[in-house]
Amino acid sequence: MLLRFPEPYDFGVSTERFRAFGTDLANLWHEGGLLRVVAGREVRIEGVPGGVDVEPLDDETRPVVLKLLGSEFELPPFYAWAADQPVLTAIVPRILGFRPPLAPDPFESLVTSITAQQVSLFAAFAIRNRLIERFGERGQFAYGFPSRERVAAASEDEIVALGFSQRKAEYVIGLARTDIDLHALAALDDDEVRARLTAIRGLGPWTAEWFLARHLARPHAWPAGDLVLRKAAEVLYGLDVYELGKRLDPFQNLSAHYLLSGMRIA
Repeated sequence: MLLRFPEPYDFGVSTERFRAFGTDLANLWHEGGLLRVVAGREVRIEGVPGGVDVEPLDDETRPVVLKLLGSEFELPPFYAWAADQPVLTAIVPRILGFRPPLAPDPFESLVTSITAQQVSLFAAFAIRNRLIERFGERGQFAYGFPSRERVAAASEDEIVALGFSQRKAEYVIGLARTDIDLHALAALDDDEVRARLTAIRGLGPWTAEWFLARHLARPHAWPAGDLVLRKAAEVLYGLDVYELGKRLDPFQNLSAHYLLSGMRIA
């Protein structure tokens, strides 16, 4: 079942993040395709000319796959703009067709960020996998990311046993049990989203910005607190990361993704 994506689209480059830092049980690369459990069913996604082949593809799985594969991003305007931008004009052609993946679920996005706070992404993926394996629903090979309700019912000791620090376990349980409607954040503007999220214990500006970038696909999201992005600003541009963010307006989010991926794989 073909799900079309506008050309250029490079499925391999676009899904590289799911392989770069170790196995991702919720977005599992398996025998040349990506597996994701959606509502108890394991969905297989493979790159084909014109887009991706999805099995099964129906009204339930289609929106999840579209979100996961970053369909919300408008690449042509970004490419036209980047052609005249220093650094990006060299990086973009090397990873042309890169469509940044997105976390389909807001709770998943925030928990993923909590696991990555102040640790390497390799360590974060390993800890996240243990959470997924312990509390997620298993398909044939991949696992569904644990539901908010399942995590809310867990104890802090159970989360710590998976490799989370005591503080991060408190953050994850607290997030799961808060009464905030995470799905409703999509209807708010960027500053309102930042304010709502940073009011929750354990969620700071870095986490809020990556939520805007990797869940809501907001064009102006700019995770200035990210250490690798700070390094990119200094090494590639000789600029402070905040100054660079201003110069990359109105495509801060896509620019951040292309800079980070370009440094890793281009």
